[in-house]
Amino acid sequence: MAFIEVTGLSKSFTSAGAPREVLHDVTLSVERGEFVSVVGMMGCGKSTLLKIVAGLIAPDAGQVIIDGDAVDVRRGVRRDAAFVFQNYSLLPWFSALENVRLAVGAAFPDWPKERQRQQATRHLEAVGLGQALQRRPGQLSGGMRQRVAIARAFAIEPAILLLDEPFGALDALTRESLQQELARLCSAVERPVTTVMITNNVEEALLLSDRIVPMTGRPPAGPAPGRGTSLGLAVAVELPRPRSANDLVHDDCAARVRAKVVASLTEDLERTRRARNERAA
Repeated sequence: MAFIEVTGLSKSFTSAGAPREVLHDVTLSVERGEFVSVVGMMGCGKSTLLKIVAGLIAPDAGQVIIDGDAVDVRRGVRRDAAFVFQNYSLLPWFSALENVRLAVGAAFPDWPKERQRQQATRHLEAVGLGQALQRRPGQLSGGMRQRVAIARAFAIEPAILLLDEPFGALDALTRESLQQELARLCSAVERPVTTVMITNNVEEALLLSDRIVPMTGRPPAGPAPGRGTSLGLAVAVELPRPRSANDLVHDDCAARVRAKVVASLTEDLERTRRARNERAA
């Protein structure tokens, strides 16, 4: 059994008084230490899938097993897992250092506060924020706030890292810098982190992933009946690390992976277009 096993997962929400299936029979396996990206269009249910894996919301059917233990929403996020949200989720009245220290304190309550602060400081320095420890989130740029969120995630020394489009709102230069830092932290030889990232950016997935899994199908808009999204065939990214965006531009392997993923996503768009036309007729 893989480290993370998602089996037969389905989830519906109520829209305009009628159920709307968002996920349908989703199955996914992630090996220990692997970096897997789930790629799909906006609104296809990627974030819902990640929140179910994290234990933040419950599925209607199916299950998630992590390291032999079934995920249960009543227990919430595992102690050895970290979730990086799209919107940073920092406490505005605390400094960058204290935002990270609080997470360290929750993960390691037996540590004295000085050791917690040292742990927080070390990880903030690792993402280039050694000179901004005492700044509050409102005094930081968007990229710096996301660095705090990533530092907080790694400071608790997680076995599992769950990323929900963590770089989507950043400018290109900041995004590339953070992607490289994330790749470095995730591939640490002494403690590799099992990572599942949600993204709609194929190039980002190529840069970071061991495998890319496209979401297939698309939930209907509104309360219209229809089947939710599932996962297509995973595409392996057999490229040496570290990778840079420039390396991927002319690489034949990258081109093949890109073409397979884009073809899968394009096929879904075409199916959606045909279904709309059939309903309109």
